[in-house]
Parts: sequence; structure tokens; C-alpha cells
Amino acid sequence: MGGDGRRPARFGGFRALGGGAAVITAALLILRPIVDHRDCPNYGGSGNASSFGDERLDLVFVLLLLGWPAAVAVEQALPVAWRHRHPVEITLRAAGAVLLALTASCCLAVEVLFTCH
Repeated sequence: MGGDGRRPARFGGFRALGGGAAVITAALLILRPIVDHRDCPNYGGSGNASSFGDERLDLVFVLLLLGWPAAVAVEQALPVAWRHRHPVEITLRAAGAVLLALTASCCLAVEVLFTCH
């Protein structure tokens, strides 16, 4: 919004979106959760089981999935993400980034956390 003629960085304000995606991808690769219900320890029976080797990791993964959209929202609220942009562009970029992180988090939660429940 400044008048100094500088162009805004194309991906400025999306560091939390990309960084969070990388952290969650790395966590999934390291933890290797069960994604097929036939591989669950309770397959053919009743009850709840964890998609991870340790049930405590369910809570850690939920906190990670909740923290990612929160970090994206905080980054979008920082004035550094607004530099040299019009208010409409700021709003659209922020809404898109938060919705993308929230949608990805919800889809991952359903896919990973509810597989063995």
C-alpha cells in the first residue's frame, strides 16, 4: 500500500503455510501411521485403536494439526504480510491461506486419526 513502487513478494506471507506443510509431511513420514483399516490392531473387533504405534501420538498429531492453521492465521495478521498490497488482496490471500491450511488439517485428521476408530 506504500507508494515507493516496490513489488510485493509473490509468496510473502505464506511461510507458515509451506513450513507447516513440510513439518506435517515429515511427521507423517517419520511416524508412519496406519492408513488402511485392515491393518488396524482392532480390525474385525470393536473398540478404539491408535493409527500410530503409541496412543499418545494421537494427541500430539491433533495439536500439530490445530497449530498449523493457527500459525497461518497469525502470520496473515502480521503487517509484514501486508506490505505493498491492497486491502482486497490482503483479505483474499489471508482467507485462502487459512482455508487451505484448515481444509488440509481436517482432511488429514479424518484420514489418519479416524482410520482405526
